[in-house]
Amino acid sequence: MGLEPHPAPPRPFPTDRPPVSVVVVNWNGITYLPDCLGSIARQSYPSLEIIVVDNGSTDGSVALLRAAYGSRIHLIESPTNLGFAGGTNVGIRAAKGAYLALLNNDAVADAGWIDALIRAAEADPRVGMCASKIYVRGQDGVLDSAGLLLSRDGIGRGRGRLERDDGRFSHEEEALVPSGCAALYRRAMLDEIGLFDEDFFAYCEDTDLGLRGRLAGWTCRYVPDAVVFHKYSGSSAPYSPFKAFQVERNRIWVVVKCFPPGLIVASVGYTLARYLVQAYGALSGRGAAAGLAGQTSVWSMVAILLRAYRAAFARLPEMWRRRRQVQALGKVTPRQVRRWFQTHHLGLRELALKD
Repeated sequence: MGLEPHPAPPRPFPTDRPPVSVVVVNWNGITYLPDCLGSIARQSYPSLEIIVVDNGSTDGSVALLRAAYGSRIHLIESPTNLGFAGGTNVGIRAAKGAYLALLNNDAVADAGWIDALIRAAEADPRVGMCASKIYVRGQDGVLDSAGLLLSRDGIGRGRGRLERDDGRFSHEEEALVPSGCAALYRRAMLDEIGLFDEDFFAYCEDTDLGLRGRLAGWTCRYVPDAVVFHKYSGSSAPYSPFKAFQVERNRIWVVVKCFPPGLIVASVGYTLARYLVQAYGALSGRGAAAGLAGQTSVWSMVAILLRAYRAAFARLPEMWRRRRQVQALGKVTPRQVRRWFQTHHLGLRELALKD
């Protein structure tokens, strides 16, 4: 599946279907772009705008985009890497659509992907975001995400991740929040709650945005007919020190910004338990901690953790100020939030011992 040399020009926005802007953020993803953009060009939905934000790539991505698509896409070139959060925000601000669809550059969408998402969103005006059914590309029938689950200390993980699709995820239903790998957001929701938090740079930013939307009273639908195939961590190493640092720092900010007071306190005990189980995983060769341990020393892992805490707490006053903004828009009770944790809870063993 490749990028057509001369794809059909984007069709003008018709009046009978809400316009959708698809935003793809690229950083040195020339290997993945042809399949990703080719799948967007083949969407059955008639009202699309395609925006590609290049985050300072040095691999020839921009030259490819200019040669293959030219004016058929809206190409925005950033001289520096703004991360997923910053790059996506650039694309959203430039978009004209009533809905914003995000697709990772290392993902490929089924032709009916956007059509299915829009049908679910238009069925209920309270739906502010939709989650796709995401498969691991190259592993037939193995799931990457069917919406996100949430740990009790702020880490989001794909529901059903690395499980075979056995029919449990074949029904449309409520999800907690979508994975930013392949998601739909209603512009009206973003106008109310704001865009991605650019301090996050990468990782957990979709959890933060989704929880802010839920706290403001919007809902999220999981749409199994919106199918995407994703090469997991194709744009970054799955067990890198960079990823470990980003996740550990950013999940603290998620807790501070979005958790009720009681759950903030409870998150500390959960985190300590997680570290113990992850230590066991590193020793027994299971989970992401084991993958990271295979690349670096124990002391380096401790140093990553300490750096993450130092960076998180350095921005704590600002995150607390943003928490007040989130709470000012709040339309749900702490009891409802606790119910989300019960329904969409990410178990400790699954988080710590599963890749």
